[in-house]
Amino acid sequence: MERVDHKLVEILVCPANRERVSLVGREITDRLNQAIAEGRILNVDGAPVSEPLQDGLLREDGMILYPVRDAIPVMLIGEGIPMDQLD
Repeated sequence: MERVDHKLVEILVCPANRERVSLVGREITDRLNQAIAEGRILNVDGAPVSEPLQDGLLREDGMILYPVRDAIPVMLIGEGIPMDQLD
């Protein structure tokens, strides 16, 4: 699986609060994908997330994860995934 370019990640920031983002590890992606498969994950807009994550960019404060699809970060506020759903 192709990952997002690290040079791109270095310049990306959260569109909501301008915090830096970083790639998450496989453990977080796997946990989120399990919760997505169980229908337990909503995005910021309140829509169910149905597509498994290939990768993700986590905001510096750990509160929001932005999905990466086909090695392209989806940096739209409404597409962000609140991470408190994994608690």
